[in-house]
Amino acid sequence: MRKIYYLSSCSTCQQIIKQLNLVAKGFEMQDIKEKNISAVELDAIQAKVGSYEALFSKLALKFRGMGLDKMTLTEKDYRNYILEEYTFIKRPFILIGDEVFVGNSKNTISEAAKRL
Repeated sequence: MRKIYYLSSCSTCQQIIKQLNLVAKGFEMQDIKEKNISAVELDAIQAKVGSYEALFSKLALKFRGMGLDKMTLTEKDYRNYILEEYTFIKRPFILIGDEVFVGNSKNTISEAAKRL
């Protein structure tokens, strides 16, 4: 499978898509604002990554706005918040075969580029 979950209004996501030339390489593109990740997809990615917390963006404005930064969240909480609100997804998620690359750190993008 070759797929990217991204946010079209995110300039960092757009830069990564361009840098890795994902459109030309035939990646399935899913804008999470238009169509949020499904529970089945999220669970499959979590199984590969190891936790929902690793997929959760604590940089989202709503994280502090909803007071979540003052709470102790469980894995179930992280899952539910991601499914309820697309802004809680750490982005992008890049799926290449059985591998998942989460986030936009230079190291993550470099590893994804090597895999391509």
